[in-house]
Amino acid sequence: MDPAALAAVILLAGIVVFLLLGAPISIAVGLSSLAAIVTALGLENGVLTAAQQVFRGINSFPLLAIPFFVLAGVIMNQGGIALRLVNAAKVMVGRMPGSLAQTNVAANALFGAVSGSGVAAAAAIGSTIGPIQKREGYDKSFAAAVNIASAPSGMIIPPSNLMIVYSLVSSASVAALFVAGYIPGAMWAAACMIIVYLYARKRPELKVTERISFRDGARTILAAVPALLLIVVVIGGILAGYFTPTEGSVIAVVYSLVLSFIYKTIRVGQLPTMLMDAARTTAVVMFLVGVSSIMGFVMAFARIPQMASEAIFSVSTNPVVILLLIAVILLILGCFMDPTPAVLIFAPIFLPIVTAMGIDPVHFGIMMVFNLSIGTITPPVGPILFVGAKVADISIEAVIRRLLPFFGALVLVLIMVIFTPALSLWLPTQLGLITP
Repeated sequence: MDPAALAAVILLAGIVVFLLLGAPISIAVGLSSLAAIVTALGLENGVLTAAQQVFRGINSFPLLAIPFFVLAGVIMNQGGIALRLVNAAKVMVGRMPGSLAQTNVAANALFGAVSGSGVAAAAAIGSTIGPIQKREGYDKSFAAAVNIASAPSGMIIPPSNLMIVYSLVSSASVAALFVAGYIPGAMWAAACMIIVYLYARKRPELKVTERISFRDGARTILAAVPALLLIVVVIGGILAGYFTPTEGSVIAVVYSLVLSFIYKTIRVGQLPTMLMDAARTTAVVMFLVGVSSIMGFVMAFARIPQMASEAIFSVSTNPVVILLLIAVILLILGCFMDPTPAVLIFAPIFLPIVTAMGIDPVHFGIMMVFNLSIGTITPPVGPILFVGAKVADISIEAVIRRLLPFFGALVLVLIMVIFTPALSLWLPTQLGLITP
């Protein structure tokens, strides 16, 4: 058998076998890629090349932003910022039908905008507002579904670690990706709010909310302003060219740490634990990036992207059909894979196909992140689904039925994002981050 074809068979078959055996995806990708590269190049050259590819993959200055944004999210999660954002969100949407559920959606979007983590948002906001919703008579499963469905908006609204990973494999500008995520991220939150509104119309008792005076509302908003200023400082500084996304991530850590000390919500003794939590998450991501670099080398050697392109174009040459086909594949993959390895594995396969059709890499990046973010709330793997259910102390089976309307709304928004490039590209174009 041709060495390239043999390498492709070993890579793909190895990943499938390891996953069926229950191995972590990083191990499945790493060992399968190593076996394929050794088969193709021999033991000595294969091991040496694999080591070089791991180093090349993680030897990236933009990737340094990930550990710092992760640490900033950990600090904010434990630094009392979530409660202030919940209170601010309640002021903004407190008079809408189903106000507490609407507050949950808005607070998840705000927390995601300052932490960049959907899982952290589901845990922090859900544990803060969930007990209040229970006291106000909200159905437990519905309250959990609202928190789970709205939490991934923080993966699309910048800063987003997933966009940083995508920029690594696509060479798209991190700043352009960050800005491109604002409108689709807001649409995600809006879709969840519409579902909550339709639900609340059938539950008149949920429409009655406590009116907040102007003075109390202003005081609450002002209390949250320092946390919200993090968005202005970090994203504004990146767009203005004062610092890079990596430098912005360091500023996010310092800002959130100082803010938490001012709020007196964390102690110096908690810092080692927070650093360890951030280190664990970072290690997982970096290991995935490293082993995915070996896999990328094998895929290029075996011409897997070209074969995938030929296979898809053999189905249809219609751009609409191809985009829908890719979207369906990503939705299915998102049910079984975490977003980070999915981006590392499949972006290099699909990106040449869509760029050949004239689709901007930034637009495709937002489409891919949005698509895989839906996977974080779907069984059997969905991390946000499991975290949200655990926080609400409810079974996965009980919350899935309540999530179905949210799934439908989010898929409709995804279709809009796919076929309306301006939703992703208008803002970065206006700011000069993308050339028209």
